[in-house]
Amino acid sequence: MKKYWIILPLLACALLGPAAAQPPAPDAGIVGIAHIALRVSDLDREIAFLGKLGYKESFAFSSAGKTTEVFVKINDRQFIELYPKTDPAQPLGWMHVCFEAGDLDALVKYYLSIGLKAAPVRKGAAGNLISVINDPEGRVTEFTQYMPGSRHMLDRGQHLGLSRVSTELLGFDLPVSALAAEEQFYTQLGFEAEDGDRNVHLTTPGAPGVRLEMRPALPGAQPQLLFPVPDARQAANQLKDAGAMPDRNGKLVFVRDPDGNSFVFLETGPGHK
Repeated sequence: MKKYWIILPLLACALLGPAAAQPPAPDAGIVGIAHIALRVSDLDREIAFLGKLGYKESFAFSSAGKTTEVFVKINDRQFIELYPKTDPAQPLGWMHVCFEAGDLDALVKYYLSIGLKAAPVRKGAAGNLISVINDPEGRVTEFTQYMPGSRHMLDRGQHLGLSRVSTELLGFDLPVSALAAEEQFYTQLGFEAEDGDRNVHLTTPGAPGVRLEMRPALPGAQPQLLFPVPDARQAANQLKDAGAMPDRNGKLVFVRDPDGNSFVFLETGPGHK
């Protein structure tokens, strides 16, 4: 992964679509990353690994006596969702990203007006509003609006690990096969793109603290979850003491979970937003 980058978000965004639709207001569009979902080979082992990073299980769903989904808390508005592998054909690792919307009904209405095939807004099992769109490569991109009384909101202030290496999910670095198509898709979602040498960097005015990066998919390339830390050396020492086996390269600290998923802690200094 290339070194950490910062882009100052612009106040306007050129959205591609068949009509000159009015972009949603910043408080109605994407306001953050709600969660990233991973499929894992062993839920208990993954929860134990995330515990070494300081993250605690918030709540879970089950069916027929088996756990079907676990929510591990990063902060009150950001989670890592874990799903167990239930079929040998299911790939491990990245499943989807879920963006938080300020007004999901307004956002979906806008997406439909520019030709994106957004699913109707519905209430999910946790009590929040959700919608989904498939990206050009068929990956699910999810959107949610937190609702009063949902499982997430009822857990506010709870399960916040005191030893969290980072208290925020900054974004992700995603290898893709169709880089130009993914750039156009994310621009339509409301992100602003800056082309690098081979990568595309994405930010959005409604969530200036979010950083996404797309890069060409190469053999063995895997997504990376990105977390900001004020001091890489201190983060590496904390991870080492917790038994997470970090690998530090300057201002970057890499650690992998039992399934090989990559977690990257980037030194950004205080007040990186």
